[in-house]
Amino acid sequence: MSKEAALRDLFDYWERVWHRGEFDLVATCVAPRYIRHDEAGDRTVTREAYADELAELKRNRPDIRIIVYDHAFGGDRAWYRFTMKWTDPQSGEVRTHAGMQSYRIEDSKLAETWVVLQPIGSAWTDAVAQETWTSSVP
Repeated sequence: MSKEAALRDLFDYWERVWHRGEFDLVATCVAPRYIRHDEAGDRTVTREAYADELAELKRNRPDIRIIVYDHAFGGDRAWYRFTMKWTDPQSGEVRTHAGMQSYRIEDSKLAETWVVLQPIGSAWTDAVAQETWTSSVP
């Protein structure tokens, strides 16, 4: 299997974790220690701790979707331009949060990520969403 095909498979699984809540796939997708550089700061989490974080997020935002507009795979790297979209459970209003995320892959698993987010309420307006996270850019 080519590296690009392996990355496509990895992110197809990762999309299932996010959109279907298939948290048992986290061990398939995430390295034992996952380094994250995000709005919470720089930190290293175990795959189990990160699965718990994702499950909590899904409980608080059950309809959360990650809408992808652009992505690229290269060697042991991947990046995405996306908007998160969910319904606020208290107000019932739709919320959005645009961002860019880059990944470093090690042994076919997510090993490190860098996330940059725009303010809540932001969304990319210059692009058409991809059908799935790994489908061709429209």
